[in-house]
Amino acid sequence: MAIGFALVYRAMRDAPLQPVAEAVALPSGAVVITASVSEGTINVTYTLNDVTTLSLFNQETGELTRSVTIR
Repeated sequence: MAIGFALVYRAMRDAPLQPVAEAVALPSGAVVITASVSEGTINVTYTLNDVTTLSLFNQETGELTRSVTIR
């Protein structure tokens, strides 16, 4: 098990980092609940006027790719 962990650690350590956009655009007045980066996407959950929205952005460009209203 220790050898497997060491191999995974080394592979992850040596893997090149993916570029991440410096900023994403949210509506004025939006309050961010969570933000994370996963599999090439920046995921931001926010509220605005009592409506909760999950917006997905391209990790490299910061371009909005999809928004989903959470009810």
